[in-house]
Amino acid sequence: MEGLVLLNALATRLLFVLHSLVGVWRVTEVKKEPWYWLLALLNLSLFLETVLTLKFKRGRGYKWFSPAIFLYLISIVPSLWLLEMHHETQYCSIQSEGKSQNDSRKEDFSPTLMSNEQTNGTDDLIKTAKVFVRNLSTVCEKVWTLGLHQTFLLMLIIGRWLLPIGGGITRDQLSQLLLIFVGTAADILEFTSETLEEQNVRNSPALVYAILVIWTWSMLQFPLDLAVQNVTCPLSVTARGFPSLFFCQYSADLWNIGISVFIQDGPFLVVRLILMAYFKVINQMLVFFAVKNFLVVVLQLYRLVVLALGVRASSHSQADGPKGEHSCPGQPSESGLTPQGCQSEPREGLALPLRATPVASNNTSDDSHPAP
Repeated sequence: MEGLVLLNALATRLLFVLHSLVGVWRVTEVKKEPWYWLLALLNLSLFLETVLTLKFKRGRGYKWFSPAIFLYLISIVPSLWLLEMHHETQYCSIQSEGKSQNDSRKEDFSPTLMSNEQTNGTDDLIKTAKVFVRNLSTVCEKVWTLGLHQTFLLMLIIGRWLLPIGGGITRDQLSQLLLIFVGTAADILEFTSETLEEQNVRNSPALVYAILVIWTWSMLQFPLDLAVQNVTCPLSVTARGFPSLFFCQYSADLWNIGISVFIQDGPFLVVRLILMAYFKVINQMLVFFAVKNFLVVVLQLYRLVVLALGVRASSHSQADGPKGEHSCPGQPSESGLTPQGCQSEPREGLALPLRATPVASNNTSDDSHPAP
């Protein structure tokens, strides 16, 4: 079992590094500058985290936070920023695509003919790999960038699934978290693909920067596991008042509400409203998702009010409950005695004190009765 945990930890981080290197390679192909390979040095932090996790945690995760996913975000997000800011990302020329397909077909024949003449299988494999990489480089830049966005979100979900579970989360909670990630990833991909494809948006670099900032901000929810972890409230929290009890009892629900309002649906709604009101970008899908974001924000705020009213009502009922049991402010002691001037009814299971009865002496007659 321990070996499987170590294998999952290493394999997941290796996938993160490989995907990050693909993004860096694509940036160097687009920018035509070899010094962009320096972005690969961002993976050194993930390598250091892997060593520390294997040494001190035996490959298992941490409570409430995943450093591997956070460092993966740091290594891949700069490459996606550079690709989105490239001026040719939005264009896909049909002529260039046809030319690239013809070139790839010609190159497909050459290794086949050469492989018939050569006997070394290793050389054939290397040449086939070179042709495959050359064909990948001829794919339209817009398709490449969208593909990196899609695989990036899939890697976050699959990587979180493969990473060993830490001490602060169960398998049931992990399944809930993965379902949340699937819906979140779909909304984020729709947000970027819908807004950045607009011509009016591309003509404004400041607006593209703003959209990428909101997109990066929404990614910060993936390394955190607080949305599914319930905290056990100690008895001392009840005596501290309503705020402490509320934040302790509904910590997971409050985190979900905070993500929706401040990290995802709230910022997405603001960007879409700006696009429609100021930049006059109006289409059917943009209006639909703006209404969807608005409804989600309103429903989350409504749920917040419902939770707060429920906790306040329960706290008031607990505070008023002991006072209604007795007519006196002081509670009776274990001996059944009450304070002077107060009357209390006997409770079930509490023995009443018996009055002492004198025992008849031997000198009394049989028909005599003891005095009360």
